[in-house]
This record gives sequence, C-alpha cells and structure tokens, in this order.
Amino acid sequence: MDTRSDTDTDTDTVIVGGGPAGLMLGLLLARRGLRVTVIEKHADFLRDFRGDTIHPSTQELLDGLGLLDDFLARPHADMSEVTLSWHGTELTLADFSHLPTARKVMTFMPQWDFLDLLASSAEAFPGFRLLRSTRIHDVVREEGRIVGVTGTGPDGPVDIRAHLVVDASGRDSELRATAGLSPVGVAASMDVLWFRLPKSGDEAYPFVQAGAGMVITIDRGDFFQIAHVIPAAVWTGSEDDMRRMNERLRRISPRLSAAAAHLSPADVHLLRVRLERLRRWHVDGLLCIGDSAHAMSPAGGVGINLAIQDAVATDRILGPVLGTRAPQRADLRRVERRRVWPVIVTQAVQRRLQGPLLASGAADGPLPFPLRMLRDHPRLARITGRFVGIGARPEYLR
Repeated sequence: MDTRSDTDTDTDTVIVGGGPAGLMLGLLLARRGLRVTVIEKHADFLRDFRGDTIHPSTQELLDGLGLLDDFLARPHADMSEVTLSWHGTELTLADFSHLPTARKVMTFMPQWDFLDLLASSAEAFPGFRLLRSTRIHDVVREEGRIVGVTGTGPDGPVDIRAHLVVDASGRDSELRATAGLSPVGVAASMDVLWFRLPKSGDEAYPFVQAGAGMVITIDRGDFFQIAHVIPAAVWTGSEDDMRRMNERLRRISPRLSAAAAHLSPADVHLLRVRLERLRRWHVDGLLCIGDSAHAMSPAGGVGINLAIQDAVATDRILGPVLGTRAPQRADLRRVERRRVWPVIVTQAVQRRLQGPLLASGAADGPLPFPLRMLRDHPRLARITGRFVGIGARPEYLR
C-alpha cells in the first residue's frame, strides 16, 4: 500500500520529454487539477525534420479540448487524400473524406507550432510546470519503487519527487534504460533521408512519388521538405552516396533530381528507421509511452497519432488514480494492455509496407500488388484512410 502523502512529493506526475506524448499528457492531467511537471532537455521546440502529420483523430481531440480554432490559426496545410505517382500512374493511397470526424483531412504543421500550442494551453492551468533546458540523469528509488528523477537544469541540480514518472523522451530514451527497460524488435529494411529544397515561383511536386524507392514532398511555403526512402544501412554521407541518391531521384522525378543537384552531404539528414517496442512498458513507479515504448516507422506518419493516443489512454486510466494515490503496477499494466494491441497491429502493417516503399520497378513494369489493389478497387482507399487517419484503436476524451 502506498503511504506517501501530497507533502512528500513535488508533483503528482513528472513527465520526461516535451514531445507530443509528454505535452498532451501534461495538458490532460493539468485539466484535472493535478500537479504536473514536464521536463524538456532543449530550450525550445525548434528542431528540423521532426514528424509533422496531425491526423483527423488528433484534430478531433483538439476540437474536444477547445483548441481546434487555435490550431487552425497556425501555419498548416490540409490533405483530404494521400496520392501517389508511380511512373506517371496516379493512385489514391488513403481517402479521409468519409471519416466520422469533424475534420476529414490530414494536416501538416511544423511540430514546433503544434508543441507550442500544447505547451501554452497547458500553462494556463496552475498545476502545470514546464522545465526547459533540463536533462534527467537518473531515477530516485525508495524501497524498490521509482519515486522521482534527478538531473541538471539552467540553475543547477534538479531533484523532483512524484507519485508517477512518465518517460516520453523518445526512441533513444536513456531514462528507460536506467529503469531497466530495453526494447526488442526487428531490423527495419529502410531508412529515410531528409533534406530541403528551395521553391521557385509556383513550382509543385506530387506528394508521393515512387518507382526507384519513394519520395515524399511536403510544401512548407518557403521551401519543400523532402523525405527519400532508401534501403537501410547504405548511407554514410559520402560523395558516392550523394551520386547514388541523385541517380535514384532522377529515376523517380527528373525535375526533383535537378533541384537537388546542388545539395552537399551536410544538407542531407539520415533517419535510421526502427521498428521496436518494449516487452513491458512499466516498472513500479514509472511508465513509458510514445516512442519510448514503441519506435514506429515513418510510414503513414502515424507515430505522432499513436503517441497522442497513448497520452489520452494514460490520462483516462491513471488520471482518477493520481488524484487519490500513487499508481500501482496493476494500474500501469492497464495502460499497457490498452495500447499494446494497436502498436502491434500498426507495426505489422508497417513491416509489410517496407517492400513496396523500396520497390524499384521499371517504368514499364507491373505495379506492386498492394498498388494494383488500390488501382483496381479505389474504395479500398477508404479503409486505408481510416487506418491511417484514426488508427487501430482510437482513444477519446471522457
């Protein structure tokens, strides 16, 4: 039985990681009147090449929180369907127009704008506190249970005690390793190269182009952000790698290749794709959510959606508990059981997609089987739209 009183803790919950999962959970718990401290190691959210797809289910959540108008007032672009150009053949990969949501679009918004929205909304509640430029080095244990964290902030050492520690610090989390948790998974067969291309006039590219790998083009207003899918473990950043990248781009889109010809290795950023998850998401006193619990492939851009839904489930299950006592292992296990099934399903689909994403068929060759199915049965795009836009097990506000 937990014997700690409110006076024994600095906060009801300390959340390590100011990403989508951490800030959304902080906002939801603060709305309950709970004391929440979110710890972010950076001074701001301005980091490039981060996920920026805000799915219909997340926008439905923002609507329920009264934040949708503020969200839409920020720079963004909407997409009602995801289309693909395969050697000139146009296909619809996912159709969101029939979803049972207020906004039937996938929205692209720089992640720093989205995180700023969550942080500023949470800071309106008196129990919420966001510590920036603060790094956590270790957990605090008492009688075998994690009861807080220690680290370093701008003003020196940080020592925070809490009824619950939530690790939302991402797929490279050091905190989960400190707690004795390590992920398992399968080696991904692909990686992603990110780079920017300048815009000139009204120039436009298809959102997804494929044929010698895949290229995704996101219009940022002043520039294009490009994601190029490549086979795993082939990129070292050498001049030969740049030459091979340009050759692949030329087979996919000669115009895109010409625009990228001026790039240097320093302009290209590598994302090592990992498909992994924790066998157990918790230890006594600590729970992992988001990428700390499950690293996703960028396929479908579903990582943010899953992280947000982890936060909603955590709030719904643990919020009432945190108002009266420290969560026990059985409480933390309920969150894991609720969320592990959609993670397993989504990762299984992402593994199956790796082949088509890397396909290098000739222009006169056949379409890969999944693309032929979408071409011959267009209504299937509604099913993929629901899977991408809402998820395998959506979470709702209560």
